[in-house]
Amino acid sequence: MSKKYRINPETLQLERIEHGLRYWLRRSGGYIIGGICLGVIFFYTFLYFFPSPREASLMQYNKNLTAEMEVLGKQVDQMQIVLSDLSQRDDNLYRAILGAEPIPMSVRLGATRQITYYDSLARMTNTQLAADLQRKVDVLEKELYVQARSYDEILDLAKKQETRMENIPAIQPVLNKDLKHMASGYGWRIDPVYHIRRFHEGMDFTAPVGTDIFATGNGVVTYAGWRQGYGETVEIDHGFNYATRYAHCSKLFVRVGQKVKRGDVIALVGNTGKSTGPHVHYEVHYLGRPIDPRNYYFYDLSPEDYDKMVQLSSNMGNMLD
Repeated sequence: MSKKYRINPETLQLERIEHGLRYWLRRSGGYIIGGICLGVIFFYTFLYFFPSPREASLMQYNKNLTAEMEVLGKQVDQMQIVLSDLSQRDDNLYRAILGAEPIPMSVRLGATRQITYYDSLARMTNTQLAADLQRKVDVLEKELYVQARSYDEILDLAKKQETRMENIPAIQPVLNKDLKHMASGYGWRIDPVYHIRRFHEGMDFTAPVGTDIFATGNGVVTYAGWRQGYGETVEIDHGFNYATRYAHCSKLFVRVGQKVKRGDVIALVGNTGKSTGPHVHYEVHYLGRPIDPRNYYFYDLSPEDYDKMVQLSSNMGNMLD
């Protein structure tokens, strides 16, 4: 270390500066404290910006786990969409066809776990993803169970109600593939005799006298004879709250109590009763009330033909009876 000197103002001579222990301790302490502070700064800077190998491995594992959970969550969402579509088909198509009541949404979703369970998940690693994914899995598990039970029930109903599918009306009462024999549909029409608006409870199919009239479903004949206004008439009880009526016939081939099958010829087209031309007046009854017959030709018509029939039957012209 270089020596330091100062000028003595009294003697005007250079004198060597001598430092004591206190000076050296204070100077050394400054260096030591500065070094410590600098070391602490470097330590925390390195700790913050440069994780240890174990921390780096855990961070990468956590990142991969988060990505996997996000992918799994999206897959669960897709499964939920498919299941929702199956549920709608189940309620609106399969169960409707088989006459079963739709499954209430409260039953499909069921009782979820208590909120405290999900709160406990929220305190775990990847809190939101874990809790949200667990909720989805719980709901999906419940819905899949209910849907599986529903299909078991539908299968059982299908086996038991095979007779029902054979009995309910499902074809047109006359051969009418080209839809040229339909004259008037169900609904408000103009009476051909009294020329006033009257509700038409069935559909009129024009055809030459003597054309075959078919039973539209299996059943038992409950009436075969003359009815006021309807002329020669056949009425069939199909069971399952369904019945059909065939009016203005020229000849009847069945008797009361006789069992018939879908497609059997039960009468011939005529012009009897209150009728302005050869045709068959056809009605479908459910629970004792007339309903629109055009919804009961699903064994006869393609979707395109059905749309055409809907347009034709919506015609507001005169009916034939």
